[in-house]
Amino acid sequence: MKIKVECRELAQVSCDLLVVNVFAGQKKLDGATAAADKALGGMITSLLKDGEITGKLGQITLLHWSGKLKAGKIAVVGLGEQSKIDLEAVRTASAAAIKAARESKAKKVATIVHGCGCGETDPVEAAKAVVEGSVLGVYRFAGYAKDKEETEFAPAELVLFDHDRAKIGKLSRGAKLGLIIAEAENHARDLVNMPANRMTPSVFAALAKRIAKINRLKFTQLDPKKAGMELFWAVAKGSNEPPKLIALEYRGAPRSKEKIALIGKGITFDSGGISLKPSKNMDEMKSDMAGAAAVLGVMSLLSDLKPKHNVIGIIPLTENMPSGHATKPGDIVGSLSGYTVEVTNTDAEGRMILGDAITYAKKRGATKMIDIATLTGGAIVALGDAATAVMGNDQTLVDQVLAAGNRSGQKMWQLPIYDEYKESMKSQVADLKNTAGTGKAQPSTGAAFLSKFVGDTPWAHLDIAGTAFLQKSRGYLPEGATGVPVRTLIELLNG
Repeated sequence: MKIKVECRELAQVSCDLLVVNVFAGQKKLDGATAAADKALGGMITSLLKDGEITGKLGQITLLHWSGKLKAGKIAVVGLGEQSKIDLEAVRTASAAAIKAARESKAKKVATIVHGCGCGETDPVEAAKAVVEGSVLGVYRFAGYAKDKEETEFAPAELVLFDHDRAKIGKLSRGAKLGLIIAEAENHARDLVNMPANRMTPSVFAALAKRIAKINRLKFTQLDPKKAGMELFWAVAKGSNEPPKLIALEYRGAPRSKEKIALIGKGITFDSGGISLKPSKNMDEMKSDMAGAAAVLGVMSLLSDLKPKHNVIGIIPLTENMPSGHATKPGDIVGSLSGYTVEVTNTDAEGRMILGDAITYAKKRGATKMIDIATLTGGAIVALGDAATAVMGNDQTLVDQVLAAGNRSGQKMWQLPIYDEYKESMKSQVADLKNTAGTGKAQPSTGAAFLSKFVGDTPWAHLDIAGTAFLQKSRGYLPEGATGVPVRTLIELLNG
């Protein structure tokens, strides 16, 4: 979808669908909505009085008569209560409007910039949120069906307009930023939605290498077995697909010793290994590389955004499969760090590949680390699909992640890593065991396992098991892969 920003009066805007807004409980219209109402002979005011338009967040009222305007149709979108307007409301309203455009087959859509001028909302951030909501909201995974229509309808052009020329520069910056971020998040969604036979470790690594070349990033690829990553290899050896550990490095502050590592779990299919998962919904285990997809999405943007940070994206890639070569419950394996691990459950594999990846990040000079993983079903039990669980050993870093999540509209909630959880991960026959064995506090015990490899390096752990893949769409989030937490990480690095 092409994005434009134009300085226009409402009456000058020519389009198939014109989007204006109202707040819940709004009595008197103002701005572009008032101008549209006047051109419509007071239709919007009348529908407000009748209660047909409520202003509820995301509610769309489609008007087929445009009066004196150059628009084919008018969409009135609700923004919710004016006192509660924020960037997430702008994204939600924009997604609702673009979906209405798709349903009404509007090729060219023009919209006012929702939230611009309300409270503390900056024009740059408002335009960014409008474009994010629109581009994310119109996303569909193409799929592979032969009989499917080759080109499902989608709006071809979105125009953000404002009559105030002084705002246009800021709106243009925000729109450009929103587009590249949303497209990166949609790309991460595509990677996660792809079936495991088409998104193997080798395919992912080859894609990452191309992205690194295009964006002038240093690319490294290792064989985990040859590199001494015994934990990683213990997971990978049950599969016929060769595992990979890849790293993409961006240097935004060459004189600084700071290096932020983003580490994404890349299990391209998780059967559970010998500790086999139930068959129900096992097809969704193609999504167990959502952390890897998010890290690749972020790394692909850094050359464009140019944050003043040094960032290394580290992605361990493998399948977790049962076979005669697979690791068995009760096995004891080593690790790149030297710690030994008793494998009590082969379905707790994510923390194993991350353990070696974390050690590798430290060897590459990481001064801060953030890992992103669909790690535990317990995160879904605790927080559902509404929020990502966040844990860590550095409260300043954790607070920065939480704040970035709030600004980007990706909800996050901190969980603890108490000493009791660390104690429960100790083994009688090795340094660690890979599960507590009780089924309790799974997100925290998983994080406690990782903390052993982290040591004192400032670190935050994001358990995205609930938020990375949805059973049902809502707002600008589709059914299937969501792209979480690409926008949070970009907000953190670019803020």
